[in-house]
Order: sequence, then C-alpha cells, then structure tokens
Amino acid sequence: MSVAGGLAARLAAGSVRLRDSVPAILQITATAVAAYAFASFVLGHDQPLIAAIVAITALGFVRDARPVRVLETVIAMTLGIVLAEVLLLAFGAGVLQYAVALALTLALARLVSANAAFAIAAAVQCTLVMLVPAPDGGPFVRTLDAIVGGTFALLATAIIPRDPHRAAMREGRRLIAEHVAVLEELAAALRSGRTDAAGPALSRARATQPLVEAWMSSVDSGLAIARVSPIVRRSRFDLERQRVMLAGLDLATRNLRIIARRIEWILRDGRPRPEVADVHARVAVALGVLSDSLRDVSVQPVARQAFSEIARHLDPVAILPDGPVGDRNTITALRPYLVDLLTSTGLDLDGARALLPAD
Repeated sequence: MSVAGGLAARLAAGSVRLRDSVPAILQITATAVAAYAFASFVLGHDQPLIAAIVAITALGFVRDARPVRVLETVIAMTLGIVLAEVLLLAFGAGVLQYAVALALTLALARLVSANAAFAIAAAVQCTLVMLVPAPDGGPFVRTLDAIVGGTFALLATAIIPRDPHRAAMREGRRLIAEHVAVLEELAAALRSGRTDAAGPALSRARATQPLVEAWMSSVDSGLAIARVSPIVRRSRFDLERQRVMLAGLDLATRNLRIIARRIEWILRDGRPRPEVADVHARVAVALGVLSDSLRDVSVQPVARQAFSEIARHLDPVAILPDGPVGDRNTITALRPYLVDLLTSTGLDLDGARALLPAD
C-alpha cells in the first residue's frame, strides 16, 4: 500500500472511530462538567479537580459501560484517594511517604480485585492526592469530590446513557461483514484454484475472535444499562434478540475457521472448484440479509428462509456426484456452519438440524 493510501485508510478509520465515539464524548463532557460544578458551586469546594477526573475515568471510552463496571472504577479511585488522605494526614507529604502510600495502594487494590485496571486507577488517584497541593476545605475534601464524581458517573449511565442498541448493532454488523468477506474470498479462491488466494481468507477467519468478544461486551453492557435506564429500556427486546443471534454466530465463527482451513488445504492441488465456490457465495449473500435484520427485525424471517433453502440442498453427493472425498468434505463442513447460522435467526437446534439432507 502506498503512503497516500495508508494515510487515507488511517483517516477513514479515524473518522469512523470519531463518529462512533460522539455519544461517549457528549456523555463524558456533560457528566464531568456537572460533577465539577456541583462540587464547586453547591459544596463550595475550591477547584474540585478530583470530581471531574473520577467522572471522566469511570465512564471512559470502553465498550463495557455497565453500571457495575462504572461502580468498580469509582471504588478503585476512591480507595486510592482515601488511603492517600489517611497517610498524608498521619505522616505528611514527601517522597518517602509517597512511595509508601503508592506501594500500599497497589498492594491493597490487587488484594481486593483481580482487575489490573482497578489497581492502576487507585494508584493514579493516590498519586494526585500525595503530590498535588491539597485544596482548602480540610481533610478528606478530595474524598468527597471523588464520591461526587462517582455518583454523577453512575447517574449518567441511567439519565444520559449511550445508545446501547446502536453500539451493539454496530459490533454485530462488523462481525457478520467479516464472515461475508471471508466467504467471498474463499469463493474466489475456489473458482481460481489458487491456494495462495485462500491463505488471506484463513488468516482473516482466524482474526475474528476479537469481533465476537466486542459484540458480546456491547450486548451485555447494553442489557445492563437498559435494566436501570428508563430512557433506553425499549432497547431490551432488540438486545435480547442480538444475544440469541450472537450465540449462534459465536459457534459459526469457530466453524468458519475450520471451513477456511479445509479449503486452503484442498486447493494445494491448484484445481478450480466452481460448484463449491457457488455454495459459499450463496451463504455470503444470505449473511448480508442476516446483517440487515439487525436493523430491521422484519427481515429476520427472510434470512432464516435463505439459510433454510441452502441447508435443504446441502448434500455433498448431490452437489458433487463425481467429486472426490476431499471436495465433498468442504460441503460437509458447511453443514454445522449453516445450523449455527439458522440458530442465530432464532430457530431451535433440532429444527435447524432437521433441515439438512440425510447423510
């Protein structure tokens, strides 16, 4: 790729990232300003920096914006602040005192939580308290600011939440788009008979697990937010539907890697296999319909029907009556994949299996 092409790709990726982050930017900004204003104008604290920092850090740009994750971050940061304030009050400021406070904070945080980010959040707040001059207001004023920031962050998840349905749908469409891309690359490799063309598809299939995990995190986070926020409660139906779809596509993603590996292997003889390519291409088209169903539930039965028609004719002997065993096995490998895709449309496992031709 040329330098100009690489720069264009980075700018395009950055634009997508910015667009996806706009709801989080608005939520974080509003919450941090509100927490700072409350601590400053209502409580009368002088420059309540901690209130804004806790609100910003607790919400963050992570996919998992569940109230329990926000609360965990708030607890970590408050722990670091309280411990530092106690040590500062008892022993005063200084490099040695800071070293002791930081070590104790990290040790206690690791004892309390297995999450490494928990310890780091506590340590950062400990550092701020130990090294930044204390504001007016007496001891533990920064602890109160931390509680204010944490409270506002938790309220934000219910009052001004990010759209959990849209975020989860975006992750789901990305995963399905990768399935489509892999199948299309495999179909092209099968038509040309080139194993070097199947290699990139195999690599792409092996790299899909982070997409599954991202969608899973977004769905779980969205459901947790929808349970506490009346504003996005209407999203629960679609998020529950996505959870069913995700369960099927999680299994289908594992089977996709097996399919790609088998095709990469058989193509080492350099022989084109157009009949096998056509089947993979038809599955890719049906997956496009499944992707559309994330936006419009009325399309889901259409996707199920498309997969059903492919499954009913997925007979290796009928497709390749004179084909070798290895070629027929590529069709056989699609059978569990189609079953997983059918279950992602809400069809039960037995019903999906019953659509396949008898062995």
